[in-house]
Amino acid sequence: MTQTEIAIKMVLDRWNGSILNLNKHLNELSDEQLQKEIAPGKNRGIYLLGHLVAVHDDMLILLGMGDKLFPELNEPFIKQADKVATQIPSPAEIRKMWGKQNDVLQEKFAKVTVAEWFSKHTAVSDEDFSKEPHRNKLNIIITRTSHLQYHSGQIVLLKK
Repeated sequence: MTQTEIAIKMVLDRWNGSILNLNKHLNELSDEQLQKEIAPGKNRGIYLLGHLVAVHDDMLILLGMGDKLFPELNEPFIKQADKVATQIPSPAEIRKMWGKQNDVLQEKFAKVTVAEWFSKHTAVSDEDFSKEPHRNKLNIIITRTSHLQYHSGQIVLLKK
């Protein structure tokens, strides 16, 4: 295994570990607990989980892996704040979407070559990428892993 392959494995292992960690916490929470705010006046767990599904859905586009699975989640979970949308999926539906999203991403990640991980993502121009080659597909995984870990930490607060 080359150093480059090791670096990619490290990033993907952290991504997968973060998904497993959140899944562990989600499995310990009831649907009722997901409806609670993480702190008074803050986001509810259901909103955070829906937000993560919507953001991970965007990764399919950013990584050039196809269309979003759940485009209907963009409005209530990315464009709007919690409690603004009048209709959102139930906790059971969002849990199911979360599982499917993770399965699809896992399957698609497994097919990406070393060179593809270091190619540009779709939100960067060729000109900008030539100046900033770190704006690549692997960097999307790094930033989304940090985002996932941040919201996982919030969701843990629902276990009180």
